[in-house]
Amino acid sequence: MSALPFHIRGWAAWTPGLESEAAWRQWATGRAGTVETSPVPAAPVPMSLRRRVSPLGQAALRCAWGLPDAARSRIVSASRHGEFGRTLSILETLAIGETVSPADFTLSVHHALVGLLSIAQGNRQGHVAVAAGPDSFGFGFLEAVACLQERPSEPVIFLYYDEPLPAPYDWFDRGAAQPLAMALSLSSAGAGEGLRLGTCTPRDKGDAEPSPGLAFLRFLLTEATEASWQGERQEWQWRRLAEAA
Repeated sequence: MSALPFHIRGWAAWTPGLESEAAWRQWATGRAGTVETSPVPAAPVPMSLRRRVSPLGQAALRCAWGLPDAARSRIVSASRHGEFGRTLSILETLAIGETVSPADFTLSVHHALVGLLSIAQGNRQGHVAVAAGPDSFGFGFLEAVACLQERPSEPVIFLYYDEPLPAPYDWFDRGAAQPLAMALSLSSAGAGEGLRLGTCTPRDKGDAEPSPGLAFLRFLLTEATEASWQGERQEWQWRRLAEAA
């Protein structure tokens, strides 16, 4: 696939112990020992949303809520497992022969979180949910950039969130990274960091960074000209655009 250009107009990310931009930049440059440890600021999302979603979902909503043009952007959401805690609750309820909670059922699907976000912001631009195993981040990113290629005048928000599976399902998720939520505001041109997304056939070796989301953030927040992450089906590559481009 030829590399697809895009611009990042804004970003936000969360993992346990890292939320502010300053803390993430310290982490990306290898100065994790000096990361801020101040309390996490109150989420700007409505209380009605915070009551309805898991801690991971709340983190994802916080990341997307304040991005540029959030209320008028198409949204591409990607997650390998989604809010799996709800699915586990459904399975446990069925196992003991009780009635499944309608709220748990409704909010267990991958579309649910981004659907709540679009309703709360009055966003009618539509959204897509992607689940592609270990390559969910890459294929979701590809879908978001493809949306820009389809409609260059419309901004896109790429929202990614995931966490390791709980026991006993953690057997299927060995080597999973820590919980991570991140959101990127993308445009086809204009202000912001200019990058390209490309793919190639996977090589026969693993990747030092267990999370594609963390690999991308480290690239974005440093001066590296390019980076890649080895997935199961694709190798995902990011490059900075030349200044003259």
